[in-house]
Amino acid sequence: MTTPTLVSEDGRYRLMIESITDYAIFMLDPSGHVTSWNPGAERFKGYTAVEILGSHFSRFYSPEDRDAGLPARALQEAAEAGRFEAEGWRLRKDGARFWARVVIDPIRRDGQLIGFAKITRDLTERREAEKALRQSDEQFRLLVSGVTDYAIYMLDPEGTVISWNAGAERIKGYSPDEIIGRHFSRFYLPEEAEAGAPESALSLARAAGRFEKEGWRIRKDGTRFWAHVVIDPIFGDDGAIVGFAKITRDITERANAQKELEAAREALYQSQKMEAIGQLTGGVAHDFNNLLAAITGSLDLLRKRLPYDPRTTPLLENAIQGAERGA
Repeated sequence: MTTPTLVSEDGRYRLMIESITDYAIFMLDPSGHVTSWNPGAERFKGYTAVEILGSHFSRFYSPEDRDAGLPARALQEAAEAGRFEAEGWRLRKDGARFWARVVIDPIRRDGQLIGFAKITRDLTERREAEKALRQSDEQFRLLVSGVTDYAIYMLDPEGTVISWNAGAERIKGYSPDEIIGRHFSRFYLPEEAEAGAPESALSLARAAGRFEKEGWRIRKDGTRFWAHVVIDPIFGDDGAIVGFAKITRDITERANAQKELEAAREALYQSQKMEAIGQLTGGVAHDFNNLLAAITGSLDLLRKRLPYDPRTTPLLENAIQGAERGA
């Protein structure tokens, strides 16, 4: 019969720490020298346990941080405050830097400081991702702010303006200070605002995921312009609507050009219709003249061949005169 191996609580903790590779977990003595080293520490920092045990942990800091006394201050704060937590650059064995999140906790026995527990996590990838995201957000903000052909701005869930780009200022005439915090219904015609068109637009955008329409809008100076409007809802991580993105384009010139084009098409149609009528009438007149010429010629020959008769000759003359008038 095999006797089960009993592992003490301390042994279980040691086995657990030695199995962790995503965190560098190691111990320091009260002066900051490394007294234990787990696989995560070896993976992050590049030192084997043989290479680093007994060395001062300040070698993980950059030269400028060491010169500034940061390692000593970290231990002092941990001892006095009960914890030290910070993020910053640390050095690997090969000299490469990585962005680390560091936690140092003091270890005491019977009230006496016997060392420190230090946990380090490599956040370089996360930091680079956050940096890239910030750069992307900044580039997008600069892009939106620099657009002048479109009014691009944000609304809160109730329709209050919370951002305003250069295009919105150019198209609508309001500066950011004049419009941010005001309801977007002021861009609508009074009769449309009273009929609830702004609220209806937000409701449709919320229900369908998008609202798109063309219509009259009002500038700050009261003039009207024909606008193409798109409203998209913006959802938070919890699925709730946090606002709306609104894009407006002034297409008054395009609308006017379209009207002029339609008027020109109508004029061309009328001209073509009149030309067709003229061709038809010309053809009818030509054929009618041919008929009248035949009639006139026949009547004229009949008048020359028949002797004068007071009963028939006046009738023949009348027929010839009628034919000539018709021609």
